[in-house]
Amino acid sequence: MGRDKRNEAKGEHFTKMVRTTMESEAWRALSPTAQALYPWLKLEWSGPNSNNNGKIRLSVRQAAQRLGVGINAAARAFHALQAKGFIVVAEHASLGVEGHATSPAYELTEIGLAHTDKLGGRRLYRDWKPGADFPVHKAVVHNPEGGRKKKNPVLRLVTTRHQNGDA
Repeated sequence: MGRDKRNEAKGEHFTKMVRTTMESEAWRALSPTAQALYPWLKLEWSGPNSNNNGKIRLSVRQAAQRLGVGINAAARAFHALQAKGFIVVAEHASLGVEGHATSPAYELTEIGLAHTDKLGGRRLYRDWKPGADFPVHKAVVHNPEGGRKKKNPVLRLVTTRHQNGDA
């Protein structure tokens, strides 16, 4: 009996979560948001036949939408996964000359890279200890003012009261 090819078009996509990974000390130290983000990153992996580990891209905005959280919470989840050794930034985010942005490319340390013969990855999370986080690479802010300037700032009158009750 052959395969039922009618269901192949639906293309269910799934990922494997390994119990020993989820029982590690580093996994238990993650926030629930970071634990929820990790399977979404693993779903971006193309599998062993067309291994794209080290080139996995998922933006903070995409992660926030998938997790149902704010952008800041999603960014903290990415930072926590880096700090505990589950992911490594392989390529930083960039903004091209045409204004086309690319999100960072990540390596899942649980999975081997495409150009190596090693089936398992580096699994840095196994070496994590409390208080000894791995380096976290955050996005670089290129705005020296630290944020957007308001086009029409509103001036507010500030009044102060003197100690003796005089205005």
